[in-house]
Amino acid sequence: MAERISCFVMSGGVGSRLWPLSREDNPKQFHDLAGHGSMLVSTVQRLKARPEGETPIHLIASERHAERVRADMAGIDLAGGRAIFEPVGRNTAAAVAVATIETIATYGDGLVLVVPSDHEIATEKQFWETVEKGTSAANAGRLVVFGITPSQPETGYGYIEARGEGDVRDVARFVEKPDLETAKAYVESGTFFWNAGIFLFRAGAMRAAFRSHRPEIWEAAVRAFAAAAREVSGTYLPHGLYSAIPSVSIDYAIMENASGIAMVPAGFRWSDLGSWQSLLDVSPTDANGNVAVGDVVAIDCEHAYLRSQGRLLSVIGLRDIAIVATADATFVAPVAKSQEVKRIVEQLEKCGRLETKFTPAHDRVMLPGAWRQRVAHWLLEETLPLWSTMGVDERHGGFHEALSFEAAPLTKPKRMRTMARQVYAFSVAKLRGWDGDADRLIAHGLAFMGKGRTESGGWARVLHVDGAIADACEDAYDHACVLLALAHAHQAGNPDALRLGQETLAFLDAHLEDERLTGFLETSDGTELRRTNPHMHLLEAFLAWYTATGERGYLRRAARIIDLFRSHFFDAESWTIGEYFDNAWKPAAGEQGQWTEPGHHFEWASLLVEFAGKSGQADLIAFARKLYASAIANGLNRSTGLAYGAVSRSGLPLDLGSRSWPQAEAVKAAVALDGTGGPDLKPEIEARVGHLFRWHIDPAPLGMWIDRIDEKGRSVATEVPASIFYHLVTALMQYLDKTEGAATVYQLPASDGKSTSEASFIKASA
Repeated sequence: MAERISCFVMSGGVGSRLWPLSREDNPKQFHDLAGHGSMLVSTVQRLKARPEGETPIHLIASERHAERVRADMAGIDLAGGRAIFEPVGRNTAAAVAVATIETIATYGDGLVLVVPSDHEIATEKQFWETVEKGTSAANAGRLVVFGITPSQPETGYGYIEARGEGDVRDVARFVEKPDLETAKAYVESGTFFWNAGIFLFRAGAMRAAFRSHRPEIWEAAVRAFAAAAREVSGTYLPHGLYSAIPSVSIDYAIMENASGIAMVPAGFRWSDLGSWQSLLDVSPTDANGNVAVGDVVAIDCEHAYLRSQGRLLSVIGLRDIAIVATADATFVAPVAKSQEVKRIVEQLEKCGRLETKFTPAHDRVMLPGAWRQRVAHWLLEETLPLWSTMGVDERHGGFHEALSFEAAPLTKPKRMRTMARQVYAFSVAKLRGWDGDADRLIAHGLAFMGKGRTESGGWARVLHVDGAIADACEDAYDHACVLLALAHAHQAGNPDALRLGQETLAFLDAHLEDERLTGFLETSDGTELRRTNPHMHLLEAFLAWYTATGERGYLRRAARIIDLFRSHFFDAESWTIGEYFDNAWKPAAGEQGQWTEPGHHFEWASLLVEFAGKSGQADLIAFARKLYASAIANGLNRSTGLAYGAVSRSGLPLDLGSRSWPQAEAVKAAVALDGTGGPDLKPEIEARVGHLFRWHIDPAPLGMWIDRIDEKGRSVATEVPASIFYHLVTALMQYLDKTEGAATVYQLPASDGKSTSEASFIKASA
């Protein structure tokens, strides 16, 4: 009777060489690539096809794929085997160590067969005939590997050099993936085989090999296995202990160091399906040698791999080309170079792009913190470096009002609100741990702004490029932005900010306060039309000064604006805030009186939550929820998911375009409302960040954004306005704060010689 062989299927890989189809959340072993079920199921069925002998089948898989593994294995008898789930990937040495420990614990010094889950082996009978040929060598205490006779020079596989003849040969050496000329020499020699990545051994022999060559891996694996949770659904290895195992392949750890290794030449057809080239080689083709999967129309094409996961893919006149299109990405390359897709994946991962991690699905709910790496990379490695250099006017002072999409400064008058917002943004960045030249930038901005002081102590609305006053109007909106910037500059340690803030507040009281004490005038000259927007930004500024100083006088100032919100601004029937009012705070006549802006609803919602937390007026949370709800219900373009520029109080679109800042404010509002007693908004937060990046950030050059998009989702932006910088920086930093600890923190590459990392940034922002 045949001896028992404990089989272990390694199913923890990502399969990045088959991107964009294979991704972290849905790697290639779960795909049907060869036309007869998922590769994982095919592997298990192959192992079950052993003609005789007890063959328990175990799975070693990522815990994040536990539900998928259970679904794929439903109804399949594992003959006493079970699933073992890794909390984090630690490469194949750890997996083989766990397989060895499981076998010893269950069966003693039995035979172990370890196989990958993502290889195509169409000949089950020949597979098992080959394995059985290696059992005598394994029983003699040798580690056994299996070699594939190469059919052509292949640079994507590792090689085994073997000596001797017959069914069992001696391994001379293992060789990593060679260049093309070396691969040709290997094939011509007749002594080199492709390494199939399949291992057969006695558990005791592998234990001895680990103890001799990598005892630290073995000991760490033993500790993790002993502390594992064993449930009906599988064995769950503990994160802390398992993550301590060194991450190294079994080839590096053991095979390249052990002696007496045996190799059995494979008698089965094999492909690791590790590239689009390999899929072209093993898949059924048409008369011209093409593989077409999905909705594909190909004319005059030869030897092409064409795959579409959704929309129509049409191709004319291509030869030796691989094209793979998914809902969110398309890969195109010569078939012979398709293995180099890993270079694309590495570049995307460096940029924090989510296309390597998540498979698009209309009903997918992203985990909290899913966007953290992309957000941190965009802020720290793209945006702050760009705007702290190209966005600064080193010649005339201050900051450029806008940049072209080529990052060239545009010569335009400089608005006071823009200068203040840049000071604010760099202050916030410093407070959250950015290691750029924030102190100099803050001082640089304040010095230029000082050229715009008016005779009465206020701040002019617009300056010429060189700082001369272009428009001396003293606008409440601008003063709110100046106060907000000074509050954060004071927190960031600027020595002049407190004095300037006090002077600005004195001017506000003397020249902009309504004599009836019903809010503030639009300008120091007064206007008949009144707006809620300057009051919202003054509320923001007063709350910032309260945070910076702890003085309750600022909170009392904020409370006066909240009183106006309760009595005049908020419409209880439509759950909206109007934009334009007359001098008695009645809605303005005509369309202006019906004008509401979803972006401002989001801003008010987050400010109401902040004021409620500082004042104890908890009933304001309900107002904040209503504002958010009305903006989401009536203020979104359903084609893009972006907030309209404006809608009427009855929900009719008035401005069909979408700007970037309302999408950023939607993120802030969702962050603020989550955890206030209402529904769980964590999925909503991820969705709002996703829309911001999908439409406004990802299509733009690095560090920039598409500010204006029409109702069809088309860009109508001609420049990148600096005034939006503060919206994006604030919203995305609050997102990082909110999701602290929710997802893995990645070390990011330094830029321009700096050592900024998300890890240090997040730590400082907590």
